[in-house]
Amino acid sequence: MSEVEQLKQPDEQQLVLRAQNNDYRAYEQLYRLHVGRIFALCVRMCKDRDMAEDLTQEAFIQAWRKLNKFRGDSAFGSWLYRIAANTVLSYLRKQKPFLDSLDIDDVPEPAYRETNDEQIGLEQAISELPDGARTVFVLYSIEGYTHDEISKQLGIARGSSKAQLHRARQLLKLKLGGESKIEPPNAAT
Repeated sequence: MSEVEQLKQPDEQQLVLRAQNNDYRAYEQLYRLHVGRIFALCVRMCKDRDMAEDLTQEAFIQAWRKLNKFRGDSAFGSWLYRIAANTVLSYLRKQKPFLDSLDIDDVPEPAYRETNDEQIGLEQAISELPDGARTVFVLYSIEGYTHDEISKQLGIARGSSKAQLHRARQLLKLKLGGESKIEPPNAAT
């Protein structure tokens, strides 16, 4: 981004303060800044573009309603991202097939590292995972949640979270045609 573009971009903190004072235009600017990232998260987690659009809108509506509770302890984008993740998780918890897909035995998980070649088509392969495995994989390997956090958010056992992650990695390995070496951002499990 050039210096001119940076000067034209209002400070996010100022936008948040204005939005907290019911400045709808400021909130619209915050929406424009973050909608792409939030939509991408929703698509990854629910695999349905139409539903992802609805969930993205729902996340922004919830954020607007809770905006007065935002204290600025973290970046606005991080706060919004967590609201969006919780919005999708809430939707997925209501889906019976999703809940059924979480009941598998605890399987030990090996450590993996992703190579550049495996990144090609990874997004497509992730979207083809079963709901439970995809959700846990996205939350753990992409978003950086711990198994404890995932288990609390999804209402499942920590072992089920680990098993779903293992399942996702195995399926990705098959879909990507070889040894999957995907290592989560938080290596400690």
